Order: sequence, then C-alpha cells, then structure tokens
Amino acid sequence: MRGAALMTGSMVAFTVNDAFMKLLGETLPYFQLLFLRSLGTVLILALLAHRAGAFRTRIKRKDRWLVAMRSVGEIGAAYFFITALFNMPLANVTAIIQALPLTVTLGAALVLKEPVGWRRFAAIFVGFLGVMLIVRPGGEGFSIYSLYVLAAVLCVTVRDLAARRLSAEIPSLLVAAITAFAVLAFASTGAVFIEWTPMQPRDFGLLSGAIVAIIGGYLFSVMAMRVGEIGVVAPFRYTSLLAALVLGFFIFGHWPDRLTQIGAIIVVATGLFTLWREHQSTRKAAVGKRVPKASPGAVDSPSDSV
Repeated sequence: MRGAALMTGSMVAFTVNDAFMKLLGETLPYFQLLFLRSLGTVLILALLAHRAGAFRTRIKRKDRWLVAMRSVGEIGAAYFFITALFNMPLANVTAIIQALPLTVTLGAALVLKEPVGWRRFAAIFVGFLGVMLIVRPGGEGFSIYSLYVLAAVLCVTVRDLAARRLSAEIPSLLVAAITAFAVLAFASTGAVFIEWTPMQPRDFGLLSGAIVAIIGGYLFSVMAMRVGEIGVVAPFRYTSLLAALVLGFFIFGHWPDRLTQIGAIIVVATGLFTLWREHQSTRKAAVGKRVPKASPGAVDSPSDSV
C-alpha cells in the first residue's frame, strides 16, 4: 500500500510539473524555461547524490556508454515532450505517453532479446491501435505535435532500455544527476542563441513549483519501487492520466473528445494487461528457480515472458 501511494504521488507530481511547464510556456521561450528548470534540478540532485556518496562510484566502460545513451534519450524526450506540451492539451499528451509500458516491452523483446509471449504482443498491437485513435494521422483533429509525443515515447523507451542494462552497483542518484547535467548542457546551448524574456513574480513561483514537483516525482518513483512489489505498484503509474484530466479541465479548460477517450482507455487497458502478464511470468520464473531440478540433466522450460 505504501508503494502504491508513493507511485500515485510520483505520477501526480510529474503531471503537476507538466501543468506548471505548460503555463510557463505561454510567456517564456522554450530554451530559457528548460535551462532554468534544469539548473534547479541539477543543483538539488547533485546535492542529494553528494550526500549519499554516489559520486565516489567508479563507472565501468560498458556502463559509460549506457549512461550516455540514457542521457541522449532524456534530452530527446525533454525536447519533444515539452514542445508538444506547449502546443497540445495536457490530457492528450499524457494519454499518448501512457504507451510507454508497451514500447518498453516491445523494445526489450526486439533489442534485448527478452522473451515476450504472444499475449503481450497482441496487447501491444491493440494498444498501438488505441494510440492511433488519439493521434488520428490525416484526420481532422490531427496535430503535428502528436508526432512529437510519439518521438518522446521513442526517446524514453531508449532511455529505459539503457537503464535496464546498467550494472546494479551504480546508484540511481548518480545516473539521475548525470542525466540532469546532460539536459542542462543541451538547454544551455540553446539558451545562448535566444532572446530571454523578463520573468514576473508569477513565473518564478510556477518555475519553483515545477522544480519541486519534478524532484518529488523522481524521488517518489524510486521509493515506490524499493518499498512495494513491482506488480502491485507499476499499474498505479496510470493515475497520471486521471491527474492530467482533472488539471487540464480546471486549469486549461480542456477535455478530450470521444475518440481520444476511447483511445486512452484502450492504451491503459492493454498497458495494465502487459504489466500483469509480466508480473505473472516473473513470479513463475522466481518459483521455478526455488524448485529443485528433478535430475542433474533436467532443464527448466522457458516461461512465456520475463
């Protein structure tokens, strides 16, 4: 229950950050906003990592490439996601991003060669149909920025797959701090070539709220995975969609149309099924490892998925 509550808090915090960023995007240039938020995030994460002794960890050569790949994925996600957020309703952006469990599962099967059964492949296919209902390429409600969200999904998938391959001894705070530094470097490059807009007291308040919210989202998500069983905790990531619907309606006056609602329901349903199947298969694999083999030459049968 604690893990579920922490995951819910994490998703709400991330969505609140998105709402703050969308409000700020009405008056501030993209690179100015990303630079200031990244600067605040780096300072806090670096302080936390230093206090935890994370910077004393030596990173192996293999892991350096993975950290670099993860950082590139995070930079791409920051660019595409925030740009889309400035130009699309909050709930629509959040609904498309819910496809992440499906793309990570597909990527793990295709790139990392993790076994995935036919049920999850079917769920991924149906989930992508749900995404198409939201995006509606070529339709009347189509927005080019929907493709930006899909690009952000691809970048986050690369980021998460790289994180899967990292050695267990690398502290999460160290990886998060390095990634935040990379995003800050990207934002700094862009911020040099734009004309900055003077900030009002309201802007500083919203920016502070965004920084606090995104740090809270990071910390709560890590705590959720450490105190709760992943099969129980992971489905609560979809509370971000509920938060986006509420915030989008009361702050921006947006409510998704019928097709977007249907698409979001399909994406969430297939994502929940995928998480459930992964949880079931992981438990079967764990039980299989605890059961003694029948004979020295016996081989465990492969599970449907990992």
